[in-house]
Amino acid sequence: MPTFPRRRKPGQPKPKTGKFARFRSIGRRKFDAEGNPIRPRGIYLLPNAFTTAALFCGFYAIVQAMNQRFEYAAWAIFVAMILDGLDGRVARLTNTQSEFGAQYDSLSDMVSFGAAPALVIYEWSLRYLPGKWGWIAAFVYCSGAALRLARFNTNIEVVDKRFFQGLPSPAAAAMVAGLILFIMDLGASPRELGWVAFGITLFAGLTMVTNVPFYSFKDVNFRKSVPFIVVFLIVLALALVSIDPPKVLTSIFVLYALSGYAVYFWRLAKGRPVSIVQTDEHPLDPSERR
Repeated sequence: MPTFPRRRKPGQPKPKTGKFARFRSIGRRKFDAEGNPIRPRGIYLLPNAFTTAALFCGFYAIVQAMNQRFEYAAWAIFVAMILDGLDGRVARLTNTQSEFGAQYDSLSDMVSFGAAPALVIYEWSLRYLPGKWGWIAAFVYCSGAALRLARFNTNIEVVDKRFFQGLPSPAAAAMVAGLILFIMDLGASPRELGWVAFGITLFAGLTMVTNVPFYSFKDVNFRKSVPFIVVFLIVLALALVSIDPPKVLTSIFVLYALSGYAVYFWRLAKGRPVSIVQTDEHPLDPSERR
């Protein structure tokens, strides 16, 4: 027997038909089998905005190097280093980590701390070296940064988070950019210091792909209360940097680049393991990778 829809009474709302049932779930939160809310797929704006700004600084450094404005190019690399240090912390503080952010951050680092410093140092000084020595040193640095980032992404789950495996690419870029600012502050000619730039560039590129451990400062807890003297030391450090930024910043990153070798040989002399493979005492923090 056929059935017919009942007539609606006056003032009764029209029932929702199956045609629009698919839109009912829009805006509702979804949960997994354990009752935890499922994070929707998408791109988080805040941390990736910092990454984009760092990428822009790397591109800006390349453009300024092409225009022979090397001081602006060097400072742009330093700004990119600061922004790169902020995007990961912002992602962890706001709980907006994502695999997209991790890959985007690596690509941005390759431009800002791989290609940009290599091109800047080549245009500034390495181009005056005889033969092909200049661009070979720049290529060694650029390829070292690429290999360093690829190894970091693949070994992040087995490396002790307290140390970096090899010189971090931002520190290597800061050392190269600091050399440019230091020499320009002295008023020396980059043509006469081509071999010095060659040595620093080659050292930075090769150190990035070594197994030398460098302290990562990731176990520093910024939410923990500290003595008053720590705040005073931070103010004192900022004052020292403001006295002569090129010399102070260059010295800091050169000392940091040498500190890894000091730790390496000290462990070797004491008979301690030099490997920085993840240990049970310091488990991996999943939020370290964005």
